Amino acid sequence: MSVQQRRSGGHPSSVVGVLDIGTTKVCCLIAASDPSGRMGLLGLGHQRSRGIKAGMIADAAEAEMAVRSAIAQAERMSGLTLEQIDVAVACGRLSASRFTARAGVEHAVVTDAEIARLVGGAEAFVAKSGRVAIHMEHSDWWLDGVGGIADPRGLAGRELATQVTAVSADDGPLRNLLAVIERCHIEVGRLVPVPLASAIAVTTPEERAGQVLVVDFGGGTVTLAAIVDGAPVAIEALPVGSNHITYDIARSLATSVAEAERIKTLYGTLVKAASDNSELISYPVESAEGRAMYQTSKAQLRSIIAPRVDSLFGLISERLVASGAGAFLTGRVLLTGGGGQLLGLDQAWMQRFGGDARIARPRPLLGMQAGMCSPALSAALGLQWSLRELKASGRQLSAGHAPRRGYLGRMQRWLGDGF
Repeated sequence: MSVQQRRSGGHPSSVVGVLDIGTTKVCCLIAASDPSGRMGLLGLGHQRSRGIKAGMIADAAEAEMAVRSAIAQAERMSGLTLEQIDVAVACGRLSASRFTARAGVEHAVVTDAEIARLVGGAEAFVAKSGRVAIHMEHSDWWLDGVGGIADPRGLAGRELATQVTAVSADDGPLRNLLAVIERCHIEVGRLVPVPLASAIAVTTPEERAGQVLVVDFGGGTVTLAAIVDGAPVAIEALPVGSNHITYDIARSLATSVAEAERIKTLYGTLVKAASDNSELISYPVESAEGRAMYQTSKAQLRSIIAPRVDSLFGLISERLVASGAGAFLTGRVLLTGGGGQLLGLDQAWMQRFGGDARIARPRPLLGMQAGMCSPALSAALGLQWSLRELKASGRQLSAGHAPRRGYLGRMQRWLGDGF
């Protein structure tokens, strides 16, 4: 990661800056690894999001201001100036596809050139549908039909093949997102799907080696990552989120969205209690006559929240069943994201689907206080952990990069990945 240092000492090459642009917040984290490889927090920038709707750019100028502010805040805290930043991606109708990629062996022995051609061919296959591959993983290599090969380089054969899992996004929304970041005079480095970043943040390698579903409840999007044997088999992003709960509260109680968010955060629950009908919540309502105070009960608030949560669960179920990952609903499920903190959400999930669900917090970086390590930061913290985790898996074919148009752009990518 390229940085300009404004403080003495340290190792600039170990510094990683990451950016998560959500519907409700923009978060920038700057971290660095110590000699033992542990990641420590250097800077944190957190701003209210503007110009973003359902994870997509709706107002480029407003979004740029929020991104600039978050990056500047993190840089001031760290004493560093970032020249490049890794980005979490939730826009562009994220989805995962699986297919077999093949490449001929030109000189009888597999080299990096064959692997680069295979990667390029896989990216071109995804691009045929007008989408951009932002993450690719593979299973074992196959050489002339013989599988179970960990590293084919240096082995003789005629055809190299592997099964690829590619996470892709629509080209237009992705380019709009990257354009906003580049207008902040900072280069975009790796692209990581938000569902995968969140999954890496809240799971252990042992959990990912089995079967697990991670659901990130963001403000404007709900993202899903179904993982088996360490690799994603389903990646999805729904253009709905916990903001819809806030809007329901605002509409039902005839109050402002800001006040509805406060009510949801402080009193929102899906857990029934005997005192719910008698426990009252006061809130202001603006009218032509002025400002008046009204009251509602926790029971009434729950009756507003529960149908929306049930609707979100239904959409999640439909999307996973359609992607062939419906069985994950009843297995091990980790709920995270800002909306994942709703009291009783895990119990509601188990009542609806069964299985084993829990609210999951991301792993902290060194120097982070426990209170800072909120589920709302799962995607940002997952970006920090993702490079190491994905490399350690040995399955990553190529990290996502800003898309380049045309044949020459793809050739530049293939050469860069191969050599």
